[in-house]
Amino acid sequence: MVNRFSAPAPWVIVKLYPEEEPLYSSNSCLRPRLLRRFPQCALLMVLLCCASCTHTELPGSGEVMYVSAPQANLRDHVSTVYNRVGSVKNGDRVVVLERQRHFVRVRTGQNLQGWIELRALVPRETFDQFQRLSSDNRATPVEGHGVTRVELNMHVSPGRETDTLYLLAESSKVELLKRATTQRATPEEIAAVKAAEVAKAAGEQTKPAVRKRPAPAPKAAPAPAPEAAPKAAQKPSKNAAKNANQGATLSAAPSAASPAAPPDEPKPKMMDDWWLVRDQQGHAGWVLARMVDLDIPLDVVQYAEGQRIQAAFVLNTVQDEVKGATAQYLVLLNENRDGIPYDFNQVRVFTWNLKRHRYETAYREHPIVGYFPATVSIQDFGKEGWMPVFTIRKQNDDGSISERKYRVIGNVVRQVFAPGEAPPQTAHPPSEAKKKSLAAKNAAKSGAKKPAHAKGAAPRKKKK
Repeated sequence: MVNRFSAPAPWVIVKLYPEEEPLYSSNSCLRPRLLRRFPQCALLMVLLCCASCTHTELPGSGEVMYVSAPQANLRDHVSTVYNRVGSVKNGDRVVVLERQRHFVRVRTGQNLQGWIELRALVPRETFDQFQRLSSDNRATPVEGHGVTRVELNMHVSPGRETDTLYLLAESSKVELLKRATTQRATPEEIAAVKAAEVAKAAGEQTKPAVRKRPAPAPKAAPAPAPEAAPKAAQKPSKNAAKNANQGATLSAAPSAASPAAPPDEPKPKMMDDWWLVRDQQGHAGWVLARMVDLDIPLDVVQYAEGQRIQAAFVLNTVQDEVKGATAQYLVLLNENRDGIPYDFNQVRVFTWNLKRHRYETAYREHPIVGYFPATVSIQDFGKEGWMPVFTIRKQNDDGSISERKYRVIGNVVRQVFAPGEAPPQTAHPPSEAKKKSLAAKNAAKSGAKKPAHAKGAAPRKKKK
């Protein structure tokens, strides 16, 4: 006898054979629909992937630029009101992700992304030019050490309108390498060059400036025809005609009393002196010379006598009982103005007087036409021992440039010649020739106007 309560439940059979009796009756109708929708879903996923890949490859993606501003903020979007997402400083390297006219979206080395103004960046070509400038002048002799007066931009070449990248803070210590002089650019020219660079980086085309034509002069209205005058008025008198002819002659002839107006003299061109400097990080660039002060003692500067100190070198040091170790200097000077084609026109050596405890001029050569580089070293002279020597480059009368070596023997400076060498004639600056000719003219004039009672003149005989 089978117990009906112990028989297996019918749902167990459904579980073992779901195809005979499905668990849910709706599965049979959903499965064909899913199979029919699968190609469409796959096509939609492919399109979404393509769209996302196209969005990541934005125009300008992968371009490398460098920050030329002292510091700039990264913003979350381009608008007047924005959130700051980070900051970059001078010289930082960034990768361009997207461009939007005068703004670009960049990624920094710390994986920060944000928008920044295009004018705060320079292209990689400018960075490469600065790198070449540093490598080419790695072995250039140092002409002196200076300190910046204010915050300065380092230019890739001499000129106010040239590209800049690195920035020197106020009171930064630099090494002076080379000197150059250029014609000063006007503020309008500098602004035009900077605007053209920004427009080129933004992909815009700069339009040439159109000259405005002068407005045509207004035409004068025709004079009304004179009315018929009476016969008595038509015949002028003889005296009136004579006076009219004399007035016309006087108006046509130039007045002898009134002097002729002098022609307009051309204005002198403004010039700028530049120094190629190297900062403590090893970056090289050109800066305005007047914004850098040479790092030398004031006891030496006071002997400049109105001249501009172009370079200064430490020859050696002496031991003073009061001041201790004191340096002795070679100083190269020039006229106190910009635009001089040569580097220096005077050589002076300042030695320390151990008895009077002060600097004194041990050697002076003036006027000359000198060019950098100048070098200082120590040389062995056999029995005389080791002595400090310096070498300068001077122009000769024939236009050639030769190197001249000098040695310092205590407080005396002597030029070093090779066996059988004769010193060439040294050229003088053009300004010195003008001074001599002017002095000769003045002397001639004073001699011509020499009074009779002057010394050397024959005394006058008194009339009886």
